[in-house]
Amino acid sequence: MDHSGHGMDMDMDLPPFTLGRGLEPSMDAFFLIGCLAGLALYGWGVVRLIRRGDSWPVGRSIAFVIGVLTIALVMCTKLNDYGMVMFSVHMVQHMVISMLSPILLLLGAPITLALRAMPVAGRGRRKGPRELLLMLLHSRYMKIVTHPAFTIPMFIASLYGLYFTPLFDFLMESKPGHIFMMVHFLAVGLVFFWPIMGVDPGPHRPGYVMRMLELFAGMPFHAFFGIALMMATTPMVGTYMHPPASLGIDPLADQEAGGGIAWAFSEIPSVVVLVALLFQWRKSEEREARRSDRAADRDGDKELEAYNAYLQSLHARGQ
Repeated sequence: MDHSGHGMDMDMDLPPFTLGRGLEPSMDAFFLIGCLAGLALYGWGVVRLIRRGDSWPVGRSIAFVIGVLTIALVMCTKLNDYGMVMFSVHMVQHMVISMLSPILLLLGAPITLALRAMPVAGRGRRKGPRELLLMLLHSRYMKIVTHPAFTIPMFIASLYGLYFTPLFDFLMESKPGHIFMMVHFLAVGLVFFWPIMGVDPGPHRPGYVMRMLELFAGMPFHAFFGIALMMATTPMVGTYMHPPASLGIDPLADQEAGGGIAWAFSEIPSVVVLVALLFQWRKSEEREARRSDRAADRDGDKELEAYNAYLQSLHARGQ
């Protein structure tokens, strides 16, 4: 099979697992530049807040950095080479970049950081980056793409509509097509988990119970997708029907392994997101309780002041 669009010139006489001789550099320049730019912008925002005297949670910074590193791991290392010829490795790339990386990136609250770090346009000036970002967040477009009526079908279609149609083979024929597909996976994961995680502000902010329902609405279809691959009796993706002989792998067994990976990843992120949701819910209840206590204290102080004034008025009348 010719993978010339990706520079995958395989030497069929090489022993198994000697990929790399005659290959172009494993790191994908598009994702490498994107990862470095993301880390630089996030670091700029954190430094700007610190210099201003504000604080930023360390845990959010760690989550964002790990999220970027997971993207670099699957797209800028030898995993990307193997992902072009092994379906199971490609499925690792897909699951990480569409389900694990988005969760970590969203836990880093990059939009909140941007809104706090960007300078506010002065009076009479044209709208700056912060105002443009706010306009985008409140736009009709964002309301549509973050609504569960859009995110859940898109999440499901990215599996069934891609792998079970000729579209996947078409995109894998060229490097731009492969990059577009991976960017699509990342974008779908971000818009799916964004309203559910609820860390950053957004146009769609459901309650915690509704968020859990949105989370579990898409996961069964993800599991069924993995089971369908595992139970198939013939290879279902044309790109991986004829792996290099040097790898010594059976395409059907490799597809079964890929299905198992897809099935397993439908469980792991669900647990991570559910734990995060429960933690956020508890913190929200604690904040609400503190607000109620403060309000009750203020009301009690007012009642006490009113009672003291009443006693003073009685004393004055008695004199």
